[in-house]
Amino acid sequence: MTHCSDIDEQSDDGAEKPNKNQKKKGGKHVSFPPDEQIVSGFAEHRDDGRKVDSCLTLTEVMVAYQQSCSRHQVQPRAHILQQLQQGVCVGGGVKCLDLKGERLDHRSCEALEVVLKSLHFDFINLQAAQLEENGASSLLDMILYYESTTHLDISDNSGMGTLCWRALAHLIKQSVRLSRLDVCNVPVVDYPAQSLSKALLTSRLTVLHLHNAQLSGMPLFTLVGALKSNKALKELHLTNNLLNSYQDALHLGDLIRYNTTLQTLELSSNAVADAGLEELCDGLRWPTAGVRVLLLRNNQITACGMVHLAKALPVLKALQVLDLGENLLGDEGIQVIREPLMMNCSVLQLGLAQANITCEGAVALAEFLAESRQIQGLDLRQNEVKVGGLMALCLALRINRSLAILDLDHVPPQPQDEFLMETQTRLQSEITQHCLANASRSHLAPDPSETLPAEADGPADSLTPA
Repeated sequence: MTHCSDIDEQSDDGAEKPNKNQKKKGGKHVSFPPDEQIVSGFAEHRDDGRKVDSCLTLTEVMVAYQQSCSRHQVQPRAHILQQLQQGVCVGGGVKCLDLKGERLDHRSCEALEVVLKSLHFDFINLQAAQLEENGASSLLDMILYYESTTHLDISDNSGMGTLCWRALAHLIKQSVRLSRLDVCNVPVVDYPAQSLSKALLTSRLTVLHLHNAQLSGMPLFTLVGALKSNKALKELHLTNNLLNSYQDALHLGDLIRYNTTLQTLELSSNAVADAGLEELCDGLRWPTAGVRVLLLRNNQITACGMVHLAKALPVLKALQVLDLGENLLGDEGIQVIREPLMMNCSVLQLGLAQANITCEGAVALAEFLAESRQIQGLDLRQNEVKVGGLMALCLALRINRSLAILDLDHVPPQPQDEFLMETQTRLQSEITQHCLANASRSHLAPDPSETLPAEADGPADSLTPA
C-alpha cells in the first residue's frame, strides 16, 4: 500500500493506477483514497501536509477495517476488532493498539492501513508479531507516513531482515511523533547496528530500549559513536547485553562523558564488574556529564569496585539515582563509600537490595543517614539487616529530615523469642513513622523516572509512606 520510500498507488496486479486524487509531494507521488472511500466524509491535512481521516468513531474505523480486510482477502483479526469495539477514542487518539503475538503477513499489514491513518495511538505493540519482510517494511512505512504512534515496541521479531531494518531506520530518522522505541530480544549486529546507529544521529527519540540485543563489541562501539553527538535521547536501556568490563565499559564511559543530554542509563544484568565501574566513574566525573539515573543491578561488582565509586561521589553534581543492587558489595563495600556519600550533594535514591549487607553495613549507612540532608530513598531489601541494624537506622532517622522511603524486609526472629519479635516490630513501626513525617514535611512526590525499580524476585515488605 502506501510506502514512504515509494508511495505510488498501485492496482492489485502491481501496476501504477493514476487517478484524479493522486497528488505530488516532495518530488514523490502520494496517493489518497477517493472521496467516496473516506469513511467520515471529511479529511484534514496535518501540519506536515499529510492527509488523514478525522471525526471518525471507533465503530466507523472498525467497519472500514473489515472492508479493507475484504479487499485484501484476509480475515479480520478478532483481537483488533475487539480493541476497536472496546476502546476509548479521545480527539482521534487511542491508548493502545496491541498486536502482540499476532502473525502479520503482508496482506494483513496492508489491511491495517485504514486503522493507522484514522487513529493515533499512544502505544503500538508489535512484540512477537512474526513479521514478514515485506509486510514489516510496509507496516513501518505506514506508521511513519501517518505518524500513528509515540511508542513502538517491535521486540521479539528475530526474523527482521534488511528491508525491515531499513524501514525502521527511516522511521526513527524521520518521525516527528515517535518518542520511544523498544527493540528487545532481537540481535542488533552488523547491518541492523549500522542502520540503527546512523538513524540515531538525527533521531527525535527520547527513550530507547535495547535489552538482550547482543550489543557487546562492535555493535556497542557503533551505537555509542552515533549517540555521542545525539541531542534528543534522554533514556538508554541496555539490560542483559553481556557488556564487559573492558572495551564495552570504556565506550560507555565515553558516552557518559560526551553526551550532555542523556539522563538515564540502565546497564543491569551485564558484566561491567569493578574495572568497568572505574570507566563509568571516570565518565561521571566529567563536568559535562548529565546522567541522573544509573542502574547497575547485577553486574558482578564487589567491594573493590566501591573504591572507584568513592573517588567519584564527592564531585558528582548530576547523579540522583544509583542502583547497585544484586552486587556482592558486603559490609566492606558500604564502609568504603560511607564517608564519600556524606560528601556527595546529588544522590537522592540509593539502591542496595540483595547486596550482602548485614547489621554492620546497616550501622555504616545509619551514620551516613544521620549526616545527609538530601537522601530521599534507600532500598535495603533482601539483606541480613536484623534488630541491631534496625536500631541504628531508627536512631539515625530521629535526626534525618529527608529520607521518605526506606525499603526493608521483615526478617522474623525465632518464633520463641518474643522479646526480639516485639523489638523488631516496634523499630519497624518507628522507622515507618519517621519516613512518613519526612515525606509530609518535605511534601515529597518523587519523579517516577527517579525511583528505583522494584525487586524482580522475592517478597519484601516496604517501609514506605503510603
